[in-house]
Amino acid sequence: MNLTIIKSVRTNNFKDETIVHKITEMWKEASSILRNQDEVKYGLYYDYETDYKGDYTLSVAIESSDNDSMVKIPNTSKYEIFEVDTSDEFGVLNAWKEIWGREEKEDLIRAYSFDFEKYYPNGQIEIHIAIK
Repeated sequence: MNLTIIKSVRTNNFKDETIVHKITEMWKEASSILRNQDEVKYGLYYDYETDYKGDYTLSVAIESSDNDSMVKIPNTSKYEIFEVDTSDEFGVLNAWKEIWGREEKEDLIRAYSFDFEKYYPNGQIEIHIAIK
């Protein structure tokens, strides 16, 4: 899969006091650039410092074929997919908490390569976690 990066931030889930502001602003800026509402959008997580407790880069991205800001996700990557409860305003956060909890119990062995949230035009959201 080839993704073109629209906007990015570097952050940390536990040590960055401005994380919510950073991510909200990144999505707002990206949305003002992305006019096609029928397009699948991605929240791409990569460049991990360590695990989910370390720094990482989060980007808003769209699928594309050729571009300077393109990231190629290897076809060999294996993913576990988590469906987000979109009826819950904290659905995405709760899905991540489930992922982190499973990781703590060693029930999910993450690869820490490229993870992504996939936002479909119909409102459905999936979180794809790269696994070993």
